[in-house]
Amino acid sequence: MATQTTPELEAPDDPANEQPLVSHLVELRNRMVRASLAVLVVFACLSPFMKQIFDFLSQPLMVALPQGVKLLATGVVAPFMVPLKVTLFVAFLIALPYVLYQMWAYIAPALYRREKRLALPILVSSIFMFALGMAYCYFIVFRMVFQFIAGFSPDSVNFAPDIDSYFSFVLTMFVAFGLTFEVPIVVVVLNRVGFASYEKLVQVRPFVIVGAFVLAAIFTPPDVLSQLLLALPLVLLFQVGIWLVRFFGKSQEDIDEMKEKEDPEE
Repeated sequence: MATQTTPELEAPDDPANEQPLVSHLVELRNRMVRASLAVLVVFACLSPFMKQIFDFLSQPLMVALPQGVKLLATGVVAPFMVPLKVTLFVAFLIALPYVLYQMWAYIAPALYRREKRLALPILVSSIFMFALGMAYCYFIVFRMVFQFIAGFSPDSVNFAPDIDSYFSFVLTMFVAFGLTFEVPIVVVVLNRVGFASYEKLVQVRPFVIVGAFVLAAIFTPPDVLSQLLLALPLVLLFQVGIWLVRFFGKSQEDIDEMKEKEDPEE
């Protein structure tokens, strides 16, 4: 029986393209070094502005604090270390496209051409959606949540958070909301790889709604406002993913046909 070759499916495990394990490890090391150097270069450029960067990060909380109250630094080196960590975090975010490019350049030779066409838009959209989630967290969530929490502070309590705990809280919230905004991309990817059809996504929607509020209760402060600000976008973005799958994704018949082609012939 004649074998049918498809030029689109350039096998990643072609013996002509294989490299020794040591070569892969050397390339991985070189990619990691380049990514680390990119972060360090950006960090060096931002270092003179550590104070301004931390002031910008703390601005939503400072607005909610009483007049004349500032953040506390309980550790001896906290006034230096916390702005430094904030600046390093910002440097990593700025260098993230280049870091992801290095990851892409390392794994791209092992992908089929159709997988490359799918992975590149996912990579770009993931960066955009993560940044959008962080912006939503900073400009909307923080301003509402801090005002809400400060409003419950009794007059006998001096509401002045520690800068180290504030940075930990902000970092957790940024990651939580950044990943939340990745939900439509995850839904589309699950459909494109044949794991979930439109019908299956609609079936699991009630469980996703419950899971969204459970995750919001875990990753946000124990107030209703912050939990709603995380759970509602997660549910809405999951619905957006369902709409994208409905109009641009694969149907159940397409997924079944794809699985039949992938099964070995008996």
